[in-house]
Amino acid sequence: MSRSSKKGPYVDPKLLKKVSKLKPGDKTVIKTWSRDSEIAPEMVGYVFGVHNGKTFIEVLIQEEMVGHHLGEFALTRKFVKHGGKIQRELEAAQKVAQTQKAAAPPEAKK
Repeated sequence: MSRSSKKGPYVDPKLLKKVSKLKPGDKTVIKTWSRDSEIAPEMVGYVFGVHNGKTFIEVLIQEEMVGHHLGEFALTRKFVKHGGKIQRELEAAQKVAQTQKAAAPPEAKK
């Protein structure tokens, strides 16, 4: 369930305080564990280090990100491809076929 609209968006007060201390255009990384904080318009142009449970993922805030949560841009799980040895062999064969196709001389059009 989402947050009530009458409460307004949640932005961690400590995070806003850190942003207000920095000058615009400063590329200092602002470390935060507050993944549930929404991105406010004041944050645009700053670099945040969002904790994913193990490391800090650097996220440069852009205009299109306003209204989203910081945690959306720092994934907590790493996807490992399905399939094993057979899948890798198939992918290698496809790669070889693509390189041969790209290296082949183009046919002359009449």
